Amino acid sequence: MLKSLRHMSHLIRIAFVLSRHDALMDLLSLFGPQPKALSRLRKLRKFKIPSSAEEPSHNLVEAFQSLGPSFIKIGQAMATRPDIVGPEMARDLMRLQDKVPAFPGEEAVRIIEQELGAPLSELFKEFDQEPVAAASIAQVHFATTTEGQAVAVKVLRPGIEKAFARDLESFLWLARIMERFSAKARRLKPTSVVETISETIALELDLRYEAAAASELKGNSAGNADYTVPDVDWDHTSRRILCTSLVKGIPFSRKDDIAKAGYSAKALAEGLIHSFLTQALNFGFFHADLHQGNLFACGDNKITAIDFGIMGRIDKKTRRCLAEILYGFITEDYGLIARAHFDIGYVPNDQSLEKFTQAIRAIGAPIAGKPVAEISVGKLLAQLFETTETFNMQTQPQLILLQKTMVTVEGVALDLYPEINMWEAARPIIEKWMLDNLGPQAKIRDFAEKTLDSLNRIPKILDDLEIIAQTAQHTKNNQQRSALKLFLYGLTGGIIGSLVFYSLYIYSN
Repeated sequence: MLKSLRHMSHLIRIAFVLSRHDALMDLLSLFGPQPKALSRLRKLRKFKIPSSAEEPSHNLVEAFQSLGPSFIKIGQAMATRPDIVGPEMARDLMRLQDKVPAFPGEEAVRIIEQELGAPLSELFKEFDQEPVAAASIAQVHFATTTEGQAVAVKVLRPGIEKAFARDLESFLWLARIMERFSAKARRLKPTSVVETISETIALELDLRYEAAAASELKGNSAGNADYTVPDVDWDHTSRRILCTSLVKGIPFSRKDDIAKAGYSAKALAEGLIHSFLTQALNFGFFHADLHQGNLFACGDNKITAIDFGIMGRIDKKTRRCLAEILYGFITEDYGLIARAHFDIGYVPNDQSLEKFTQAIRAIGAPIAGKPVAEISVGKLLAQLFETTETFNMQTQPQLILLQKTMVTVEGVALDLYPEINMWEAARPIIEKWMLDNLGPQAKIRDFAEKTLDSLNRIPKILDDLEIIAQTAQHTKNNQQRSALKLFLYGLTGGIIGSLVFYSLYIYSN
């Protein structure tokens, strides 16, 4: 009873803030149609006394910002799952700004010493207690290790796990109540919605996962002259601490400083596009939060990326589909685009390939012949995904996240170098991928790999046969005799039956 009262009190406070921003019904719409009486909560807005300097806010983004760090991160997690919250809400939540006031440096020191099990003086030669950046789940401090290595130390915000647990527990309690009393809500499985969002956030609250993502991306970028990732200092990394080498560069948000330092805006813009597409197509693992604050211009026009809390992953089939879609638009081969959707199963086979091809042409034909500088790749993919809904294509979270990141990359590149041509920059990467993975040599390689895989299975098959033989050898003698008797009886019966049948055949002729 007390627990229920606590949840109700907490939810009322949240509802009050949401209603002030006209966002309560937007959030509750995730769980299906609500009773009309629930809309009366909007009237709580009347109790708000706005200040003269305050600007009006009327959506979920501003509401989550005002509710604090845990809701900012919840909103960002929801933005990566359009299959759950819907494409429109996901796009809206992508505008959430992950900037909140910093917590005291003394608290950061306490967390570091507790996590790493040693006094700060034994861990770092120097440590700046004034944070250089603060976000919803963590903040960053500059430091120097005892070995003299300049590093950036990311420290998880104190109490953030409890804040998430409290908010998500209340949501889960509400979801279970709704499932109990609403058949429509049961069909939408609100508890699964909350649990899925909880799992997404849980990964971000363990900075070891972010460290692993940074390490994997750095390995994938080893041969890329345009892009790199800081080294992870695993000795100073734990669940609540992430330590990486310090980036010596200029953030993309400071365009004037980049120009004064003599960097090539064109080279940086093209390098960003090439690197993102290489990550997505070649490795199926890409940085999904490539805004200006996470990108730095470094020596030789090399880009260094930071903050690996939001990453995207797509399998080889999805990569092939993406490459064929982009290549189809470049070459105006709308049939290729349509077949790619059917081959991967995005569009059900009960739909018409011809009609779907016509729908794709309706997207591509209006832009054919236009200057490529006027065509946005990201917006083109967004229009494509909207069109496919007409043909019962299920929402593909990995593609939506990829498209969102592509829009961000395109925007950053254009902001840095307005003359950048997204299609011209992307074309060589896409064509190379198509040749390497779908050309004649690729088909020969795939056949060789499948054949080699089959040959590699032979020793396993032989081992299994040997085990079967050994098992049979250890079978009890009486079982062997019974099996032998059954075999002889069967053989005798078969011989007799054959003789009878043969005799009847001879007799009938």
